[in-house]
Amino acid sequence: MQNYSIFSLARNALSHHKNWTEAWRSPDPKPEYDVVIIGGGGHGLATAFYLAKEHGISNIAVIEKGWLGGGNTGRNTTIVRSNYAIEGNAFFYEKSMDLWRGMTQELNYNVMFSPRGVINLAHSDAQIDDFQRRGNALRLNGIDAQWLSRDDLKKRVPLLNMSPDARFPITGGLEQPRAGTARHDAVAWGYARAADARGVDIIQQCEVTGLKIEGGRMTGVETSRGFIAAKKVGVAVAGHSTQIFDMAGIRLPIESHLLQAMVSEPVKPSLDTVITSGASHVYISQSDKGEMVFGGDLDFYNSFAQRGNYPTIEHVVAACCELFPTYSRLRLMRTWGGIMDMSMDGSPIIDKTTIEGLYINAGWCYGGFKATPGSGWVFAHTIAQDRPHALNECFSLDRFQTGHVLDERGAGPVAKLH
Repeated sequence: MQNYSIFSLARNALSHHKNWTEAWRSPDPKPEYDVVIIGGGGHGLATAFYLAKEHGISNIAVIEKGWLGGGNTGRNTTIVRSNYAIEGNAFFYEKSMDLWRGMTQELNYNVMFSPRGVINLAHSDAQIDDFQRRGNALRLNGIDAQWLSRDDLKKRVPLLNMSPDARFPITGGLEQPRAGTARHDAVAWGYARAADARGVDIIQQCEVTGLKIEGGRMTGVETSRGFIAAKKVGVAVAGHSTQIFDMAGIRLPIESHLLQAMVSEPVKPSLDTVITSGASHVYISQSDKGEMVFGGDLDFYNSFAQRGNYPTIEHVVAACCELFPTYSRLRLMRTWGGIMDMSMDGSPIIDKTTIEGLYINAGWCYGGFKATPGSGWVFAHTIAQDRPHALNECFSLDRFQTGHVLDERGAGPVAKLH
């Protein structure tokens, strides 16, 4: 059996994948579905999977204007964590972490979740105080956290620049030991295959061109492949959220910005955790292939383009080399950009809208990838039950009118300094 598998693999490889079994179907759109999910990234695919698994709804279409995982799901730095201080965010992201830990088994697909820990570096006495208070809040909410002194960091991350003459001298760090990384494209593929197995139609190269609304209710979506009727439509399109909701006449409290990331050439294992620095505006880890994966802050102009600019690349590379001088001789291999839909308080929006049957999943800022399973789980509940789950009640769209905002200063790895 083993020899047969080896020969089969070689034969299929030489056939340019023509003989490989497809992981999911590529059906033509049906005239009508119970639910249409717009967006074939991690959040949209996870929503479809949990709608089928948890709520018994299988007549679902996921429609994607490009290819699965071609948006932010495939354009991030793969960090997974739940170290949020505000209770609404803390409990939601911890639910997401629970789902991450069992995702490979649940999907029967290896998403390469690696709980290697995430360390937020402190660079001042004020940050020590801030991070220790955050750590206490995490532990009170049942979330793992531990404080690392300078000596602890020297042992934990030997290559880290601990010089007192550094641009931002390191004074300590807050670690979430069970946080880590996962393989981003494997997450999309795993959810796609699992959703397809439960009867979900996944339709790629199908762009939404309009939303059909009659009497304040959704009746379907206009697409580049024809009209698709549906009484319930969930939108999970990340940085393009404002464009879709403009079709419904809904103005969102969101701005779209570019967030760049990059990888170096591969090297031998040298960093077994994730390091982030709010002062330096950089975060870095090492992939399973040996590449150093790092990113920084937003390009502070509005954009729908998946490309960046050299000043930000230069800033991120300089910050990386400041923290890890030994990496300064590595060659940069490639860069990319993702479109972040930045909400006004740093927290997401998962809710019903004023149009019956239209649901929103948006405003993820820096937290989109790590939220993938939790987002899909609560969004599926919101769509199926036509009401938010307790874990996403605080992520309402109208909170920006009522003033019940969730100002999560530490939502991103480049959180503001006090």
